[in-house]
Amino acid sequence: MTRVVAMPIIDRTEADGWRLVIDALPEPAVALDRAGTVAHYNAQMLELFPKVRIGLPFSHVSRNPELIDAVDNVHVVGEPIIVQLIERVPVDRRISVSVSRLTQVGTQSAIPSLLITFRDLSEQDRLDQMRADFIANASHELRTPLASLRGFVETLQGPARDDPVARERFLGVMASQATRMTRLIDDLLSLSRVEMRAHLPPRGVVDLNEVVAYVSQSLEPLAKAAGVTVTIHRLPVPARIRGERDEMVQVLQNLVQNAIKYGREGGHVDVRVERAAHGPNISPRFSATVVDDGPGIGPEHLPRLTERFYRVNASSSREKGGTGLGLAIVKHIVARHRGDLKISSQPGVGSRFGVLFDELPPGSAAGTDQK
Repeated sequence: MTRVVAMPIIDRTEADGWRLVIDALPEPAVALDRAGTVAHYNAQMLELFPKVRIGLPFSHVSRNPELIDAVDNVHVVGEPIIVQLIERVPVDRRISVSVSRLTQVGTQSAIPSLLITFRDLSEQDRLDQMRADFIANASHELRTPLASLRGFVETLQGPARDDPVARERFLGVMASQATRMTRLIDDLLSLSRVEMRAHLPPRGVVDLNEVVAYVSQSLEPLAKAAGVTVTIHRLPVPARIRGERDEMVQVLQNLVQNAIKYGREGGHVDVRVERAAHGPNISPRFSATVVDDGPGIGPEHLPRLTERFYRVNASSSREKGGTGLGLAIVKHIVARHRGDLKISSQPGVGSRFGVLFDELPPGSAAGTDQK
């Protein structure tokens, strides 16, 4: 009599569930079988290693010797092995790789033998470096006026104690240095506020025509003192965008103030609100552009103008009260408003700074930030 033994039915969905787990991982991941070949990988892995394929030996995916050694030795070590991959071309990148054992050597199992995950730390490194540079620059910018103030105070307490002429002159310089520190701290706080709100889209409605007129009027005394003529050109219809008025005023004030201070003495500044050209697949936009006829900016400086504390001419900027943070603030505000900042310049001819924002469609919510 033949005895029939019922074999359990294997649910392939359950047996292959590990593939779904790898697919759900937010970072690049690849699973290797006992022979060291690729058993499965997720979509993010393709972005990192475009040549990865199932059945391909892992040594053909990555030729990094430290990573290959980790794959060969993880069964012996027993614990996950962390490897740092450093790439210099086409850009600097640091990737942390974790090689983990999933099954014992010789174990017959439906799940793979190894799991390798990749974490790109390049952006984290850049942010850490940016913070370090920011603190170093801020400390340097504050140290100079503080040292100047301390020196003048010591002089007034000593040799110039009974010299009214020197006292008057020193007090004027001290007031100037104190104002410089106040401006720097105000800009640092302003930049910090903008960065903290970068993820919060503005909800108000702003008319660029009104902002340009207000900024031009508020900076009229500065323009007169510099002998600069400021001309504004507004649209005959409202140039409404989604935004916050205070921040839009800050953007245009920074741009117009820069044009007055660093443009040609006795020159001309042109401020225009226009409807930007757009195609069938591009949303209608408004632009606000500030053009001066000053000495211009060399092409080597243009990519770095929006960096914190970057100055084309550091001594001239400090003499004119610049903190090196104005364009960094402009960049962050424009980014928060989902706009674009366009900069162009020609030495000996002048510079053009423009900001572009999506036009608010007619009939949109009329919540306003006008003040």
